[in-house]
Amino acid sequence: MRCITAKQVNAVPANRSARFRVRDTESEMTTAKTPVAPTTAKKVPANSNKKLEFKANDHVVYPTHGVGKITRIEEQEVAGIKLELFVITFDKDKMTLRVPTMKAKAVGMRKLSSPDTVATALNTLKGRARIKRTMWSRRAQEYEAKINSGDLVSIAEVVRDLHRASGQPEQSYSERQLYEAALARMAREVAAVERIDEQAAVKRVEGALLKKAA
Repeated sequence: MRCITAKQVNAVPANRSARFRVRDTESEMTTAKTPVAPTTAKKVPANSNKKLEFKANDHVVYPTHGVGKITRIEEQEVAGIKLELFVITFDKDKMTLRVPTMKAKAVGMRKLSSPDTVATALNTLKGRARIKRTMWSRRAQEYEAKINSGDLVSIAEVVRDLHRASGQPEQSYSERQLYEAALARMAREVAAVERIDEQAAVKRVEGALLKKAA
């Protein structure tokens, strides 16, 4: 499993399976811009008095990478400053991300969506596609921004708008890459919330798409 620091996160693709690189923003998870000196990580005791919004074994959503699991909370010394870090693994991408606990909320890391939000996202898939009459390059940027927003309903809008039913013109290569990235991101969160496997979640999403308004 690859292990990356906050300084390296911008180089990691959000969806390897679709071979589509969703661009991360430079505002993500960076600490000071000084080089990170080699240090020995120290695990934070489970009975620490500091109250955190997230804890070990929680599933969380990181905007540019989707659903991950906090495996532990540790301390590291970076440029002479002690930092407390969430260690988050993304098994699908075989990646580990370290996020300073005090920065987690600022970069948009959140808990899994509620069942009501999942229901809203699935219902969004049934609506009519809303495609703007603008150049594809601009629309593609907007779709990427929605995928990277970490907002489940926004991601559902991308899936809805780029889905092609039988009888409709086929997707272009770039449309297909965006569609698969959004579909995978949405399915992983649905799977985590409903405690089903990812394939079952994909079928749930595709089932809702089949009910899309004509």
